[in-house]
Amino acid sequence: MPRASERGAVAVEFALLAPILVMLLLGIMEFGRAYNAQVTLSSAAREGVRVMAIVNNPGAARTAAMNASAALTPGLNDSNITINPARCTTGAQVTFTIRYALPTMTGIAGPFAMEGQGVMLCGG
Repeated sequence: MPRASERGAVAVEFALLAPILVMLLLGIMEFGRAYNAQVTLSSAAREGVRVMAIVNNPGAARTAAMNASAALTPGLNDSNITINPARCTTGAQVTFTIRYALPTMTGIAGPFAMEGQGVMLCGG
Protein backbone atom coordinates (compact mmCIF):
# COMPACT_ATOMS: atom_id res chain seq x y z
CA MET A 1 0.00 0.00 0.00
CA PRO A 2 1.45 3.39 -0.99
CA ARG A 3 2.30 5.90 1.67
CA ALA A 4 0.41 9.17 1.87
CA SER A 5 3.64 11.12 1.40
CA GLU A 6 4.13 9.57 -2.08
CA ARG A 7 0.69 10.50 -3.31
CA GLY A 8 0.81 12.40 -6.59
CA ALA A 9 4.43 11.43 -7.33
CA VAL A 10 3.40 9.64 -10.53
CA ALA A 11 1.57 12.73 -11.77
CA VAL A 12 4.63 14.90 -11.13
CA GLU A 13 6.94 12.43 -12.89
CA PHE A 14 4.58 12.30 -15.86
CA ALA A 15 4.42 16.10 -15.99
CA LEU A 16 8.22 16.22 -16.12
CA LEU A 17 8.61 13.54 -18.80
CA ALA A 18 5.60 14.27 -21.04
CA PRO A 19 7.14 17.31 -22.84
CA ILE A 20 10.31 15.35 -23.57
CA LEU A 21 8.33 12.42 -24.95
CA VAL A 22 6.16 14.71 -27.09
CA MET A 23 9.23 16.46 -28.52
CA LEU A 24 10.83 13.10 -29.28
CA LEU A 25 7.68 11.94 -31.06
CA LEU A 26 7.44 15.16 -33.10
CA GLY A 27 11.11 14.88 -34.05
CA ILE A 28 10.60 11.35 -35.33
CA MET A 29 7.59 12.47 -37.36
CA GLU A 30 9.47 15.43 -38.89
CA PHE A 31 12.45 13.27 -39.78
CA GLY A 32 10.24 10.63 -41.42
CA ARG A 33 8.38 13.27 -43.41
CA ALA A 34 11.63 14.92 -44.53
CA TYR A 35 13.09 11.56 -45.55
CA ASN A 36 9.97 10.76 -47.57
CA ALA A 37 10.15 14.15 -49.30
CA GLN A 38 13.85 13.59 -50.15
CA VAL A 39 13.11 10.21 -51.70
CA THR A 40 10.27 11.79 -53.69
CA LEU A 41 12.55 14.61 -54.94
CA SER A 42 15.25 12.17 -55.99
CA SER A 43 12.74 10.02 -57.87
CA ALA A 44 11.21 13.06 -59.56
CA ALA A 45 14.64 14.30 -60.66
CA ARG A 46 15.48 10.88 -62.11
CA GLU A 47 12.17 10.82 -63.99
CA GLY A 48 12.70 14.36 -65.31
CA VAL A 49 16.25 13.71 -66.51
CA ARG A 50 15.17 10.46 -68.16
CA VAL A 51 12.48 12.25 -70.17
CA MET A 52 14.91 15.07 -71.03
CA ALA A 53 17.62 12.65 -72.20
CA ILE A 54 15.24 10.63 -74.37
CA VAL A 55 12.77 13.21 -75.71
CA ASN A 56 14.93 16.39 -75.47
CA ASN A 57 11.92 18.47 -74.43
CA PRO A 58 12.35 20.62 -71.29
CA GLY A 59 8.58 21.16 -70.94
CA ALA A 60 7.86 17.43 -71.00
CA ALA A 61 10.72 16.80 -68.54
CA ARG A 62 9.35 19.41 -66.11
CA THR A 63 5.86 17.95 -66.40
CA ALA A 64 7.19 14.43 -65.75
CA ALA A 65 9.03 15.62 -62.64
CA MET A 66 5.98 17.48 -61.34
CA ASN A 67 3.79 14.42 -61.90
CA ALA A 68 6.32 12.19 -60.12
CA SER A 69 6.37 14.55 -57.14
CA ALA A 70 2.60 15.03 -56.85
CA ALA A 71 2.70 13.78 -53.23
CA LEU A 72 4.62 16.87 -52.07
CA THR A 73 2.63 19.63 -50.36
CA PRO A 74 3.07 22.37 -51.49
CA GLY A 75 3.80 21.04 -54.96
CA LEU A 76 6.61 21.92 -57.34
CA ASN A 77 6.56 24.72 -59.86
CA ASP A 78 8.89 25.74 -62.70
CA SER A 79 11.05 27.89 -60.40
CA ASN A 80 12.05 24.77 -58.40
CA ILE A 81 13.54 23.04 -61.46
CA THR A 82 16.85 23.69 -63.23
CA ILE A 83 17.89 21.86 -66.40
CA ASN A 84 21.51 22.22 -67.51
CA PRO A 85 22.07 22.43 -70.46
CA ALA A 86 18.64 23.53 -71.69
CA ARG A 87 18.94 21.33 -74.80
CA CYS A 88 20.44 17.86 -75.12
CA THR A 89 23.06 16.99 -77.69
CA THR A 90 23.79 13.31 -78.22
CA GLY A 91 26.60 12.10 -75.99
CA ALA A 92 26.51 15.12 -73.65
CA GLN A 93 25.35 14.98 -70.05
CA VAL A 94 22.19 16.70 -68.88
CA THR A 95 21.64 17.56 -65.21
CA PHE A 96 18.15 17.94 -63.79
CA THR A 97 18.03 19.62 -60.36
CA ILE A 98 15.03 20.19 -58.12
CA ARG A 99 15.36 22.55 -55.15
CA TYR A 100 12.56 22.48 -52.60
CA ALA A 101 11.84 24.06 -49.21
CA LEU A 102 9.85 21.59 -47.12
CA PRO A 103 7.75 23.39 -44.49
CA THR A 104 7.76 21.81 -41.05
CA MET A 105 4.64 20.36 -39.47
CA THR A 106 5.22 22.03 -36.12
CA GLY A 107 6.51 25.40 -37.30
CA ILE A 108 9.21 25.31 -34.61
CA ALA A 109 12.06 25.35 -37.12
CA GLY A 110 12.25 26.98 -40.53
CA PRO A 111 11.69 25.03 -43.73
CA PHE A 112 14.14 22.27 -44.65
CA ALA A 113 16.12 23.07 -47.81
CA MET A 114 16.17 19.93 -49.96
CA GLU A 115 17.56 19.00 -53.36
CA GLY A 116 17.07 16.14 -55.77
CA GLN A 117 19.37 15.68 -58.75
CA GLY A 118 19.53 13.40 -61.76
CA VAL A 119 22.29 13.15 -64.39
CA MET A 120 22.06 11.19 -67.64
CA LEU A 121 23.66 11.02 -71.08
CA CYS A 122 21.57 12.61 -73.81
CA GLY A 123 20.26 10.33 -76.49
CA GLY A 124 20.92 7.26 -74.45
